Amino acid sequence: MTIWQMLKSGGLTIYVLLACSVLSLAIIIERYVYYRRRSKIKRPDFMLRVSRELAKGDILKALETCKATDTPFSSVVYSGLNLHGHNEMLISNTMEREITIETTKLEKFTSIVGTIGSTAVYIGLFGTVLGIIRAFHDISMSGSGGISVVISGISESLACTAMGLCVAVPAVIAYNYFTKKIDNFITDMELCASETMDLLTVKQK
Repeated sequence: MTIWQMLKSGGLTIYVLLACSVLSLAIIIERYVYYRRRSKIKRPDFMLRVSRELAKGDILKALETCKATDTPFSSVVYSGLNLHGHNEMLISNTMEREITIETTKLEKFTSIVGTIGSTAVYIGLFGTVLGIIRAFHDISMSGSGGISVVISGISESLACTAMGLCVAVPAVIAYNYFTKKIDNFITDMELCASETMDLLTVKQK
């Protein structure tokens, strides 16, 4: 069966799955590029540079380092350093809020991929059931048919299930990858927030 034949036999369900596939692929590429761009700098290297600037007493240079680094944890550190000299609770709460903001940015669109991954198979099965019903209906209306006709109709309708699996498997894999990547980012942000508090506390003393 050619791809065109699969599209024709699957009906509307195939086109819905194609739309899901295009949307899922677009988000996967966009998120992968986004995560890759924001993970070029490693947390230990970044914090070492910040701690050196703070050891010199140069807060402004440390803030410039944060601005020049495009990572989620640099934004967290910047929000904390920007309030140096203030109450520790205020600094801590500000960094916690920044972690929440950055996490929301990291999670953008990922739920769509997860939803597609979990529902594409069921959409494919729905199309298969409709195809089987249509095949038996055509046989009953014509008043003739045999096992070959039934098998032909079922094989065509199973194209929806195959398409659903093709859409779901990459989406599930990508969603699990995104979830792990986001967890790593959150861990880095929390560690940076903790280290920043320690650095500011030492500086104030």
